[in-house]
Amino acid sequence: MESDTTSQISFPSDAQLERAAEILSRAEINPDTELCFEKLCSLCAVGLIDFDEASCFKDRVAGFEFTQKFTRNVLLDFVRSGVVFLSFDGVIISPFARIGKGTIIHPFTQIRKNVIIGENCVLGPSSVIENCTVGQKTVLNAVQAYDSVIKDSVKIGPFCHIRPGSVIENGVKIGDFVEVKNSVVGEDTHASHLTYIGDSDVGKRVNFGCGTVCVNYNGYEKNRCVIGDDAFIGCNTNLVAPVVIGNGGYTAAGSTITNDVPDGSLAIARARQVNKDGWADSFRKKHGKNGK
Repeated sequence: MESDTTSQISFPSDAQLERAAEILSRAEINPDTELCFEKLCSLCAVGLIDFDEASCFKDRVAGFEFTQKFTRNVLLDFVRSGVVFLSFDGVIISPFARIGKGTIIHPFTQIRKNVIIGENCVLGPSSVIENCTVGQKTVLNAVQAYDSVIKDSVKIGPFCHIRPGSVIENGVKIGDFVEVKNSVVGEDTHASHLTYIGDSDVGKRVNFGCGTVCVNYNGYEKNRCVIGDDAFIGCNTNLVAPVVIGNGGYTAAGSTITNDVPDGSLAIARARQVNKDGWADSFRKKHGKNGK
């Protein structure tokens, strides 16, 4: 990802942190006090807060009032750098974050430590991003994302969890109530709703039907699913890892897949339907017409 991100302040060196922590400790101020998700010693080390100001944290009320002022000033600095806020309500951003110009941030969004965000993204409302790199023109609506890479033109949300170790490639669309953990999701793949993608390597242009689960844990160890390009995973499919779905492979809705599926094949792993003629009529006759 290459973008003109607004780089607020460089993170201090270890020597700067050590010196700042020593000064604060001598003044009986806890250097690990957090302000906008960063330790007080980090903020003092780079001059965002001077040591005299830091003394307010000896008092709860004074510390709270200073926090409100500092948080607003951080947001105003991002505004000056080209970031767009619909409202400051509930928004907290680390002053060390890098955010590209034209990115829109909705209320109740938190951008925590070690975050880089590209240009023209839309974040929130109610998103939390920590230790992530986010590409350009990406939308994260009511998303919690941690320790992951989310690339360009991705749309995620609402109500999604991107857990550590995930890479979401360009053009991916992830809808409501989807969780991704320690997985690579290939370009232009869609998982529109109610899906768990855990410990998986997913190819390009894959479609996950509603209710798909990558069954990655057997009680003792985690195993991986491998899903090839252009695969189609039918609704309510369980992929019991370790398992491979080949390029262009299909799984029938309601299947529990325990064996590899060759390229271009359809896997059906469900009981056959049996219709019992007249059963419903006799059941109602036995129990009465109006069931409870």
